[in-house]
Amino acid sequence: MKKTIFFCLLFTVTGLFSFAQEKRPHEGLKGEQKIKALYIAYITQELQLTEEEAVRFWPVHLQFDKELKDINLQKNTELEREEAALRVKKSYLDRFTKVLGAERTQNFFRKDEEFRLRLLEKIRKHQMEKKMKDRPKEDSRRQKP
Repeated sequence: MKKTIFFCLLFTVTGLFSFAQEKRPHEGLKGEQKIKALYIAYITQELQLTEEEAVRFWPVHLQFDKELKDINLQKNTELEREEAALRVKKSYLDRFTKVLGAERTQNFFRKDEEFRLRLLEKIRKHQMEKKMKDRPKEDSRRQKP
């Protein structure tokens, strides 16, 4: 009887602690949604956007991002994609500058690239770890003489 009460109490306390823990904004999201949430949090923090700036910045960014994604669907060669992306970035320079100012706009383009590079690095690292985990152990493949 004491064990039953102990386990019930243990599960109740454990459950309460798990609900009491603060959730991160990206928890419970999948794939692309999680990346978007992390991106928004990263850019907002790095640019130190105020609430007013964020309300003006993110709709412009949404259109900017849509145009960049459209390029990847329409252009065939890497050079065509890079040229078109540069044209889009130049065309949005004034719009971002009106919201952020010149210095923070330049910082945005740097932080945007930095986020993308870090994301690629993490994806590659994850893929390598998965390959290493899935690969049979070297010792088990060797035959003993």
